Amino acid sequence: MSLLLKNVRAVDGESGLDEVTDILIDGGKIVDMKKGIPDGGSRVIDCAGKLAAFPGMMDMHVHLRDPGFTHKEDILTGTSAAKAGGFTAVACMPNTRPAADSPETIRYILDKAAATGVKVYPVACITKGMSGRELCDYDQLKQAGAAALSDDGKPVENAGLMLRALQLSVSNGLTVISHCEDLSIINGGIMNKGEIAEKLGAKGMDRASEDCVTAREIALTMSCSAHIHIAHVSTEGSVNIIRAAKKDGVNVTCETCPHYFTYTHEKLLSMDADYRMNPPLRTERDRAAVEEAVLDGTIDCIVTDHAPHTAEEKADFFTAPNGVVGLETSLAATLTGLYHTGKCSLSHISRLMSSNPRKVMGLEPIKLAVGQPADLTVFDPELEWEVIPGELHSKSVNSVFKGEKLKGKVVYTISDGKIVFSL
Repeated sequence: MSLLLKNVRAVDGESGLDEVTDILIDGGKIVDMKKGIPDGGSRVIDCAGKLAAFPGMMDMHVHLRDPGFTHKEDILTGTSAAKAGGFTAVACMPNTRPAADSPETIRYILDKAAATGVKVYPVACITKGMSGRELCDYDQLKQAGAAALSDDGKPVENAGLMLRALQLSVSNGLTVISHCEDLSIINGGIMNKGEIAEKLGAKGMDRASEDCVTAREIALTMSCSAHIHIAHVSTEGSVNIIRAAKKDGVNVTCETCPHYFTYTHEKLLSMDADYRMNPPLRTERDRAAVEEAVLDGTIDCIVTDHAPHTAEEKADFFTAPNGVVGLETSLAATLTGLYHTGKCSLSHISRLMSSNPRKVMGLEPIKLAVGQPADLTVFDPELEWEVIPGELHSKSVNSVFKGEKLKGKVVYTISDGKIVFSL
């Protein structure tokens, strides 16, 4: 049966569309878009001018923990969380067990994800086993279905290996995603280095760790005219380095997460490990710099770095692993912090969360237009709700936004013309 969205505010930052219209969906495609489309036997959802629609959002940085860590999350539960958050596509990072460094693991991910209603793009390892010692066979990985390359969770410490990976990416077309962290600077730190860490007696993570590797990656990229994507930007220094590089014409893109433009390291005063992630929450100056970079386009994408961990793992503040879940709160937190404060338009948010991630990954952006795939994120930008961890679809509940009242909620997620999530 065809599906008709009546009186929906269609917002597509890629094309500049922002108007109330009807959208008719049939056969997995948008077949008509105009006001006053007759029902004609379609299933009708009257959005009453209240609901808005983006081209289906993509989160290009998630950890589905599958294979190997399915007590935290698996592909089925992770994609359920994605659908509830309005995402019709995700890219999953390779720090699984085994790591995603072989065609077999890439095919396992694709096969398990095939029927979920979410397009899952596996990110393969830069180095075998993410060990930083030997490059993977990128041609084999790409043929198996790998969509990008990263050793996320572990930086590639050897600059020569990273340079070779970037050189190869020019010909194989796989985006290289860098986790910018100098482990010799981090040296066991668990939160931002500063007065809060000192007060808690916790070892700090100096922002120089992120900044110096960001600068290194840009220098390597410049040397071979490649493209580098910088993951989860959290510091003023990295923002300034990337902004300057873009001004000089370097092909660098980057991303951040809602928690980096929402919170600071003061959250850690609670000694709750659910506020610990890597990179960590930093100072107000860093938070403001990240927010400014989102607004001015220096930061290309908003992602989640969805990183599930069990409650038992997160129980001890000092020994807990880093990471937070975020798929179901990402759009709401962004709307709350940027749109409802008047800082950012819906059009820009659609670019940050729908079209730009696809472009960075080398994929064709989907649009709200006749003939386009019917992947849509339909949401109520005014709906207020409280984040209750136990109501999330993920196996893990380590949400940095737990207990917060957010404004904006996904009501329907439509993938290939089918409603795969409804509130």
